[in-house]
Amino acid sequence: MVRAVTLKDIARETGVHVSTVSRALDPRARDSLTDEVVARVTETAQRLGYRPNRLAAGLRTKRTKTVGLIIPDITNPLFPPIVRGVESVLEPAGYVSIIVNTDGRRDRERFQMQVLMERGVDGVVHAAVERDDPYFDDIRQQSLPIVTVNRALDFDGVPGIVNDEAAGITAMFRLLHDAGHRRIAHIAGPQQLSTGVERLEAFRAAARDYGLDVPEYYISRSEMFVFEEGYRCAEQLLSLAKRPTAILAANDRLALGAMRAIDDQGLSCPEDVSVTGFNDSDYLELIKPGLTTVRVDKTGVGQRAAETLIAMLENPEAERPKRIVMPIEAVTRESVAPPKAD
Repeated sequence: MVRAVTLKDIARETGVHVSTVSRALDPRARDSLTDEVVARVTETAQRLGYRPNRLAAGLRTKRTKTVGLIIPDITNPLFPPIVRGVESVLEPAGYVSIIVNTDGRRDRERFQMQVLMERGVDGVVHAAVERDDPYFDDIRQQSLPIVTVNRALDFDGVPGIVNDEAAGITAMFRLLHDAGHRRIAHIAGPQQLSTGVERLEAFRAAARDYGLDVPEYYISRSEMFVFEEGYRCAEQLLSLAKRPTAILAANDRLALGAMRAIDDQGLSCPEDVSVTGFNDSDYLELIKPGLTTVRVDKTGVGQRAAETLIAMLENPEAERPKRIVMPIEAVTRESVAPPKAD
């Protein structure tokens, strides 16, 4: 059996003390060393095939240098950039992530969280939370550091990195109103999620600000943020005797489902019905008409979540932020046009 390379082996090769080798290989501690020493130790470690013993380190520090990353839907194009943002911060800091997918099911979320805790993760970046998840009371009692990303909880104590939902919905409402629309409907997101609730509240507030009395039947609530639900909700709205001239959807997948429903009913977007979305997935530029939507900094949201979690891990006594709101950008494409004259 080949003997594993140790810090002493690297120290002997480089002529520095073992403690110096240890600091040079720790991204958090190497700032106290010269670039030449760090480079020499790192090159020697790579040449000798050194692999850190995370288990032994974890026993010494009671830390595993692993972070759980929980996402609700691995097929949703919103989440891969968030994952990349999280990992772009974790890796240089010496952490690795364990990614789990809940399929939007609370029972799977609880199971996956339990698995992560059994694996001894130091903390969790959670993108699949529901607003009032009672399971978090149990988690908080175990003092596991958690940061939510893209969604938030209704109660305090767990920092959340979210997008400016109100600004995004208001921007889309303004675009539609400025184009001449007065019959504006909303496909709302699931109401058990903060994104669904806050975007619906923002839609109602924007309508009030513009002096529009939006009837309740112009609001169709989806069960999930998926294409099929956008299609179903749009069918309801298009079947109204006085159908809306514009549909403001709570996310891009709902918007794309609405556009398909419009087409299947022999109508055209945007000539008959304008549509807007929220999130701005990369492929939207390839779809005709291009979807007018809200661009969120998906990678940046993930980075802030990871930075916040690492700060909690490195300085557990520091005051935790309650919520960090990330800026948005309105992206205008071809899915909005003035309404036809009645």
